[in-house]
Amino acid sequence: MLVGRETELSQLDRLLDGARAGSPVLALVEGPPGIGKSALVRSFTSRHRDIHAQTASGAPWESNHPWAVLEQLTHAAAPEADPIDAAHAYLDTIHGTTIIIVDDAHWSDIESLQSLSSMIRRAHQRPILMLWVIPDVLPDGIDDTTARILSSHRADTVHVRALTSGDVAQLALLRAGVDLSPWTAQRLHEHTLGSPRPVLQLLDEIPRAQWHRWQARFPAPAQHAAAVRRALTACSPETRALIEAAAILGTGSPLAPAAALAEVDDPTPLLDEAHTAGLLTMRERQGIVTLLFPDPMTSAAVTDEIGPARWRELHARAATLVDDEGDALFHLVSATPAADGTLADRLDRFARQRAADGAWAQAAEALITAGRITPERDLRTQRLIRGVDALTGAADLPQAQTFVPEIESAPGGPMRNAVLGYLAIQRGRAAEAHYLLSEAWTMVDESETDPELAAMICQRMVLHSLARMRGDELVTWADRASSLVPGDAPAVVESNAIRGLGLGMTGRIDEARASYAGLADHVRLGAQSQRIRMAEGWLALALDAPDRARTELEASEPTTFRGGSLRISLWAQAWLARTQFTLGAWSDALRTVDRAAAQLDSTGLDLLRPLVHWTGAQVHALRGNWDAAREHLRHGRAGSNDYTLMLVPSCISAAQCAEVAADYDGVLRQLDPLVNLRHREALDEPGFWPWPDLYGNALVMTGRVDDADAFLRPHEERAAERGHRSAKARLGYVRGRIHGARGDIDAARDSFESALSEIATLPLPYDRARINFAYGQTLRRAGRRRDADSVIRTARELYAVLGAGSIVARCDRELKAGGLKSGDAVSTRNHTDVSTLTPQERAVATLVASGHTNKEVAGELFLSVKTVQYHLTRVYAKFGIRSRSELAARFRQEE
Repeated sequence: MLVGRETELSQLDRLLDGARAGSPVLALVEGPPGIGKSALVRSFTSRHRDIHAQTASGAPWESNHPWAVLEQLTHAAAPEADPIDAAHAYLDTIHGTTIIIVDDAHWSDIESLQSLSSMIRRAHQRPILMLWVIPDVLPDGIDDTTARILSSHRADTVHVRALTSGDVAQLALLRAGVDLSPWTAQRLHEHTLGSPRPVLQLLDEIPRAQWHRWQARFPAPAQHAAAVRRALTACSPETRALIEAAAILGTGSPLAPAAALAEVDDPTPLLDEAHTAGLLTMRERQGIVTLLFPDPMTSAAVTDEIGPARWRELHARAATLVDDEGDALFHLVSATPAADGTLADRLDRFARQRAADGAWAQAAEALITAGRITPERDLRTQRLIRGVDALTGAADLPQAQTFVPEIESAPGGPMRNAVLGYLAIQRGRAAEAHYLLSEAWTMVDESETDPELAAMICQRMVLHSLARMRGDELVTWADRASSLVPGDAPAVVESNAIRGLGLGMTGRIDEARASYAGLADHVRLGAQSQRIRMAEGWLALALDAPDRARTELEASEPTTFRGGSLRISLWAQAWLARTQFTLGAWSDALRTVDRAAAQLDSTGLDLLRPLVHWTGAQVHALRGNWDAAREHLRHGRAGSNDYTLMLVPSCISAAQCAEVAADYDGVLRQLDPLVNLRHREALDEPGFWPWPDLYGNALVMTGRVDDADAFLRPHEERAAERGHRSAKARLGYVRGRIHGARGDIDAARDSFESALSEIATLPLPYDRARINFAYGQTLRRAGRRRDADSVIRTARELYAVLGAGSIVARCDRELKAGGLKSGDAVSTRNHTDVSTLTPQERAVATLVASGHTNKEVAGELFLSVKTVQYHLTRVYAKFGIRSRSELAARFRQEE
């Protein structure tokens, strides 16, 4: 039952392949206890049953017995001999490919380790793979010589990593037939630190039915709990009190309140004893000492050892010691054995305060906890529904999903539908969200008794409209929310934070700017400010202010000090990656994408998946990392039934990758869904989505010049009306292509030069490179080769600085096809046959020989298919060949 070990098994397979090829190797297999090192090695050997495997293991009580491990491997008593002599003797017994495994090698005797180490050095091309299985941190009591021997072989190390939450879910399904929710799998992963052993133990010990119920926390596995119990029993009463206080306050609590809760005056000697027992550690930072448990399971085991009466007493006193109001309330809940309406009301009020600040995670915890101790059934359900709504706002969709069956079993109503609709938005389910929110609005509009609920539904409709890219509807719903409740209500603040984007998408740019100027004056701190700055950054990027966009978007990621929402942070990171790409900081953009993608996997926020992966796909394609680009395209794929906000970046990223590959038919195919969108005002607004130039350029490159002209005109008019400089520049280079294709080279020059002038003062290196590349291609086709060479060199330099290796290679081919020296371009060896070709013939022949079709070559070199066929015919005649395969063979010979 090995799960999630593909990487480690691949590493072992590579080591075995090396050994078979005559490179004997000794590798360490290391990882923390319980991580599955031995299981990995067993699985590896079982996959290679045709190979002889010899196994042994070290043991603490045998570590001082000379030759203990070697005796296990040879099945005979080792003679008294020098380790090198013993190595030769053992080596003489090995025949054929062999895997030698020493488990718990750190407890091996020194003589055996020395002999095995000497043996691998003298194997001399024999197919031997030796694996020593050890912990990543050697335990106390290991001999210094043993440690040195182990360290000398760290050149080849297979580190067995922790399981992911997905691996944990798969393990649960295989072991116990339990289909864990993503939230439960994540919590189990965190509780066990992704170690398979405790995961399997808990799967065996917790009844199957309980896995589908909400649990405040997991227990420790029985074996781990017993070890903690023994350690606690050996501690003094005062030390045990300090450990229990730390468990009550939670890992990471400061030492001072823990000591006060334990009622000890000097905790220092007690902390020493707890540390020696392996139950507590400490961390000091800037004079503040905090207490930490080695892992969550140890904390859970300590907690479970506290009796009910002492449990309530400690929590009641803890409520008076902590400074945070929320922490105090949760301690009071733990100290209250039964339902308590008054305490539930206090939690509800606290949740409203945190929601007003946009701190949805804290609001969610307070509401769900309040619901559990609320006596009245209807109020309990209402609080649970609000808690799930807050979880959705906090982007904790996996946990929110665990409560959906309970909510769906509740009577229908506007609040219930609004919450389920909100969850559907975040999961990217457009039709489901539209139905639920429309129903919710109908219900609340008819009742007209709850303006706060009505405003909340309006706010959900604002987000729904944003995801559908309906700017006019977005503004309408935001204004409705403002008309229902005061301007500082959370629903109004969130709606107004997005309202400016709706204005921008409908071309009301001045109003959009003014709306954010007014908001910034009223909301400057906390989570609500995060929403405003994220939207301001998005708008700034669309309006040719990437430097300001970067500042706003970088400030939109939540921190411990600023507060904020992970959901808004993911929006900010998606647009920050686009901003970094625009500014030419592509490595920064990839780091942002990787960070956001990892967070997306834990949140289940599918609405943003295409937007996040868009930049990753484009950068990797431009750099020639096609496997990575395809992986981002796969993760960011969206269809026509998804939200428009998902479909658009999905189509654009796929089209951009196709353009890098000079697959212009593919560009048109990928963008076809956007061309056929019915509601397209936001899609066509200059600056928001860089697709018209991509599509228009592909039309020209596939010979559809008149179609390109007709397509481009309304976009040019709109960009000119808005005065949008980068949009005019991008459309301008396509206009230059059109003029060039029609033979009007002077008009083409004017278009390209005007396009470059538009962005001369803007920090847009990629756009500048694209315009120069198209300019150079157009000049070369018109026969202006010397001018073309100069412009393409400029494009090449810009692309090279950005790291766009794929396009640098195309620039090199253009330079060679132009017949002038390419400088940094890769030169072709001057053989007799090749030297008979013209530059154009050589460029065509090179691409055909590498497997490109005539149509692909035409797109790559900006030629017609007929021209490619003409050059190819002349190449065949000069070489005296008649097929593409012969041409490929001839070029291989020339190499």
